[in-house]
Amino acid sequence: MKRDFIPGQSVHKFGIGDKQGRVERSEDPFIPKEGMPETAVCPDCHAIYENKRWRIDKEVADKRKKDEGLASVLCPACRKIAGDYAEGIVTLRGTFLWKHEEQIRNLIRHEEAKARGKNPLQRIISMEREGDDLVIRTTEQKLAEHFGRAVHKAQQGELQVSWDQDHARCRVFWEREE
Repeated sequence: MKRDFIPGQSVHKFGIGDKQGRVERSEDPFIPKEGMPETAVCPDCHAIYENKRWRIDKEVADKRKKDEGLASVLCPACRKIAGDYAEGIVTLRGTFLWKHEEQIRNLIRHEEAKARGKNPLQRIISMEREGDDLVIRTTEQKLAEHFGRAVHKAQQGELQVSWDQDHARCRVFWEREE
């Protein structure tokens, strides 16, 4: 179907049928469908919910917490961490990993800080050694994919990214031998 551009008209968003076979985004079970209070503060991470978005601003959060009428609501990331619900799992392995463990962990932490600055819901749930693997569990699928690509870009190796059929979970495997 051809759409004509008319100057002065707003750009229209197209439905799933127009997305050339791409899959719809999965629904996050930790974001309430009934909506949230207009403004709220997460008591754990101090993220602020305003204008239908979560953001980090510690000074504003401290001022807002003193406001008696302000709702206190756990953000979806803190709820996922408390419920140990990972949408992304990154598995790093290989002899190279353990020889450069500190450097790779610092890279992951740095990438998390950058991502969290843009979206406070993108967080690491855990980063633990499990046998010969370093397993990182994340609150968001895209963050897991981002970690894998960042490690691959910095350290090369073999990278494999796979998504569940409904795009609810992302699994990332990276490996490099010395």
